Amino acid sequence: MFFRRNSYKHKLVAMGDSMAQGFKNGGIYRTDLSFPAILARSMNNKAVFDLPSFTAQAGIPINMEVLIRGLEQELGSSVNLWNSVKAGRYVYNTLRRIKSYWEGNKKELFTDQHKLFHNQGVWGFSISDCWLINDDFCRFHIQEKKTRYSVFSVLPDKAMYTTARMVLNPSFSDHYQKNTMVDNIIELQEDGGIENLIVCIGHNNVVGAATKLQIAFSEESDLNAPYPDRKCTVFRPEHFEQELRTLYTSLSGLDIKRVFVPTIPYITIPPAIRGVNLDGSKPESGYYDYYARFWIWDEDFDPVKHPHLTRNDAILLDQIVDQYNQIIRKQADEFGFITVPVGRYVKAAARRRHKGERIQPYPTDFIDALIRNPKTSFMVDENGYPKISTDYLRLNRETGKIDRGGIFSLDGLHPTTIGYGLIANIYRQSMEKHGVKFDHPIDWDFVIEHETLVTDPPKLMDDLRLLLRFLALGNQERVMLFGKNLLQQVVETFSSRPEEQN
Repeated sequence: MFFRRNSYKHKLVAMGDSMAQGFKNGGIYRTDLSFPAILARSMNNKAVFDLPSFTAQAGIPINMEVLIRGLEQELGSSVNLWNSVKAGRYVYNTLRRIKSYWEGNKKELFTDQHKLFHNQGVWGFSISDCWLINDDFCRFHIQEKKTRYSVFSVLPDKAMYTTARMVLNPSFSDHYQKNTMVDNIIELQEDGGIENLIVCIGHNNVVGAATKLQIAFSEESDLNAPYPDRKCTVFRPEHFEQELRTLYTSLSGLDIKRVFVPTIPYITIPPAIRGVNLDGSKPESGYYDYYARFWIWDEDFDPVKHPHLTRNDAILLDQIVDQYNQIIRKQADEFGFITVPVGRYVKAAARRRHKGERIQPYPTDFIDALIRNPKTSFMVDENGYPKISTDYLRLNRETGKIDRGGIFSLDGLHPTTIGYGLIANIYRQSMEKHGVKFDHPIDWDFVIEHETLVTDPPKLMDDLRLLLRFLALGNQERVMLFGKNLLQQVVETFSSRPEEQN
């Protein structure tokens, strides 16, 4: 890389997928709570970090926390036989309203933002989407298929394309309509240079194995193919390497002082898939016999009936991610980029998994903030260690406070705001080592207070099993008024093997 400037107009820019954008609880909502935004708050007061807004209807395609809180207002503290029809009607009507809004029936999707955002993340993007998808592409796919309203199509059909349009071409202008994410990065660096670029991408090249519970390896036809044309759930490492090299090459000659690239966490750690041993034992090796949907309880799981991955599948997927990370580190060294060890820190935080990591994933000032906040002080044990984990969020039914979880949000794949704060801390450590100056510490009080699932969890989650059963109703439960498994639709949103909703 060649540095031609003494100063750079754009202090921090981020590009990539849902992790960069700040997706959680099934939708993109508060982009100001993404890890790049948390980092930007720590930089000097003159650092500008422009963000798109998705706060309308509490986000797109769905905000499960807001949905559950609305249910709680309608029903009280539980979903039961007596109020189930009312609950189903509320969910269907709410989702229909959200779908109508984001599909454009209630408003023209338009913003007066006439300059490019500093956060260029778009959820659902795999590596090649960074140079293949633009506003023209998205508009074609939005217009190609008419919006459907039925119990089998409760989420916005074109949510990712709508999101991409609003990020890549915020004013829907002719100037940016053919710009891809890479093109926008080029325009930002031509407009005064970029001091620090975060390239957070690659998760969706493998996450489809977890969301589909199926391993379908990429073929040559999947290379350089946009989202709707891919047929795989997992990119072969050699294909991952080719696409990553194309992306890094496109960025390597630009007027960017530092480029930060993260390693990828194991997709077997997030609680979107639940590890099950049929004999009820705990895994000594760190791997379970089976991995099923998180709404299927251990005693209900039947490997004949329920989709699943096996122990060998999980080991294979972890090995593939290890190969991805070797590729990331090797190419980062080659191109002069800086590797951020996100995967290692997530591994260290994982309960019951991969023992032997000696790094501390929780900074002292984060623990101090937990103790300082009266809503979270109980989350630090007598030894000063935080009682949070990578489990799915669970409440103690007697106290109504969280009993486990706190790192991953309700979709089981994406971090909570606390999780994003911890990721921001990992980046900050790497950035400081490489000369990036921060004027302020990470505002952990802000991060913790804005994770309402932890500070004020919905009472409906007291009986998590019952709540998840309700949200995961299958096609046979038509009386509930929404006939396709809502949770299934949420997790499959991130499959790299797309399918039209039926």
